[in-house]
Amino acid sequence: MRVLVATSRTRGLRKNDDDHCIEGELVWIGLVCAKDERDPDGGCGRGSGGLSSHRATTSARVAEPVLTRAEPTEAIRSSLSAQGRPPSFAAEIGDGLAALAACWPVDAELEHRLDDVGVRSWPARSGE
Repeated sequence: MRVLVATSRTRGLRKNDDDHCIEGELVWIGLVCAKDERDPDGGCGRGSGGLSSHRATTSARVAEPVLTRAEPTEAIRSSLSAQGRPPSFAAEIGDGLAALAACWPVDAELEHRLDDVGVRSWPARSGE
């Protein structure tokens, strides 16, 4: 199954890029605070959260590690609990992230601005 992981591959493509996650850690597109709803380029309006580091990055890569469907959900549940957030929505968040990641090829690099998710870079084709 495909997941989103932190990547620094195209760090600096945009002047307001952030990359404070651990390279390759699972990430999620979290909740956006009211302040960033008004100014989405200032923080969580563009950031994805690292499930281990609890830090932010503005780009995520589609990966296909060998994981069961339950493992990313458990990582989300554990991360939410560690942050003092209710873990009750972990399965719903996990399903949404899996559906999102399934829409893109492996190694595509994604970014988001509020609810708009787009490709930041496409994977290289064979022979390139």
